[in-house]
Amino acid sequence: MSSMEGAVTQHNIVIIGGGIAGLALALNLHGHGIAVQLYEAAPEVREIGVGITLLPHAMREIAHLGLAPKIIAAGIETRESAFFNRFGQKLFAEPRGRLAGYPDPEIGIHRGQLHGILYRAALERLGADAIKTDHQFVTLDQGANDVTLRLQSSTGTALPPVSAKIALACDGVNSAVRRHFYPEEQVAFTGINTWRGVTRRKPILDGRTYLRIGSIRTGKIVVYPIIDDIDGSGDQLINWIAEIETDQAQKNDWNKPGAKADFLPIFESFKFDWLDVGDLIRDAESVLEYPMVDKDPIDKWTFGRVTFVGDAAHPMYPRGSNGSAQALIDARTLADLIAGNDDHKAALQSYEAQRLPATSAVVRANRSNPPDVINLKVEELLGDTPFDNLDDHICLADLRALSDHYKRIAGFAGRQPA
Repeated sequence: MSSMEGAVTQHNIVIIGGGIAGLALALNLHGHGIAVQLYEAAPEVREIGVGITLLPHAMREIAHLGLAPKIIAAGIETRESAFFNRFGQKLFAEPRGRLAGYPDPEIGIHRGQLHGILYRAALERLGADAIKTDHQFVTLDQGANDVTLRLQSSTGTALPPVSAKIALACDGVNSAVRRHFYPEEQVAFTGINTWRGVTRRKPILDGRTYLRIGSIRTGKIVVYPIIDDIDGSGDQLINWIAEIETDQAQKNDWNKPGAKADFLPIFESFKFDWLDVGDLIRDAESVLEYPMVDKDPIDKWTFGRVTFVGDAAHPMYPRGSNGSAQALIDARTLADLIAGNDDHKAALQSYEAQRLPATSAVVRANRSNPPDVINLKVEELLGDTPFDNLDDHICLADLRALSDHYKRIAGFAGRQPA
């Protein structure tokens, strides 16, 4: 042991990872009067990234934390979800959030702003000493009564070891804690590459619509606004995600800069009287590239005094806007169970029993029955061609049934789950 490691620091509950899941979990536990210590690998917390959609069941969890007004003010409330083919013809549209009868809205927001709101709330409520940055997980050991974590700084310097009654891994899709228990596991790439960007421009349609255009077979782009009147002249910040099937396996790097030339030609023909997709991509401030990856569902999250939460537990395709929602539900479920059971190990087992089957179903649904199944179904029926009358090929009720089926699996069809 190096001189830097020294005596073991004792805590009751340690959270590893200060992303959406980790911060929400810390806030939920604090709401029960339970002290926690959170360790984040990044040297500093910065508001980076692109857009994210918070579905009604995600906003329900945000409201439980008392942060809904701040999130609503920072983002844009979605009124409608609309599906178009690559010729700009509308296939289907439905109201979203409160307009669809949910008690909570659907919000498009910059991921960095969402993270920042959660982070500032955690600093205010828990105190700055409860959140430590530049603490990377290295390994752990478990004893009869505690778990000991070995940590290091971003420079590789060993930090004092930490002991806790339980350790909660919220360190994302490439979780180092999960790798400790599943050292041979790899992310699953099943043939879709994506590019994400943000573009400043005038509102598209009503400025409150979530758009899915085209299909992954011939080129698909998801477009929605995340910041209103960003420059005082009425422009919005528009988030977009371009997707295409490929047989080229890509490296999983969430921060890899993307080259527009690699995918822009696919979308040059997406020119409609209400949107020129090529221009949207060309005018982007920055572009990130990453493959659409997840991990196969596993049958065990909990190992003694350690469990996985959020993307560390159930990394899923970043489509359908459900990863953040499931992480937020994890956070409240786990906090409630810990608060209600003095036997923390038993609480972790109960959490796994409740959440593992439900999230595994969502992971599989995002692969086999994605939210853009409407676009795929229409393309299957018509081929890659425009239509004169869509009702001649598929009725509105069938399209609605496809949408409702995904929402049932994802956990936000009809009344929201308790």
